[in-house]
Amino acid sequence: MGGSSPRIGFVVSGAVGNAVTRNRVKRRMRHLAAAHVPDTPGGIDIVVRALPRAATVPAEVPEDFGSAWHEVVSRLSARPPERNGVAR
Repeated sequence: MGGSSPRIGFVVSGAVGNAVTRNRVKRRMRHLAAAHVPDTPGGIDIVVRALPRAATVPAEVPEDFGSAWHEVVSRLSARPPERNGVAR
């Protein structure tokens, strides 16, 4: 893993809701991700996909997001480093 900060992308499909709802979900997820970035090793790329539940049950999103984030980071940290885009 490199020393650069992690890169994070978000996917919020039309199934989540209309444009206003999708943007609200995306802003909430960005805020949640920003809180976890300082504890995340650099050099990894994470893509977060919002499910429709993120718009319908927003109170549960922070806990779900946090546990999923830590699971993904631990799995990515345990993988051997890639060379030329190929994992070894």
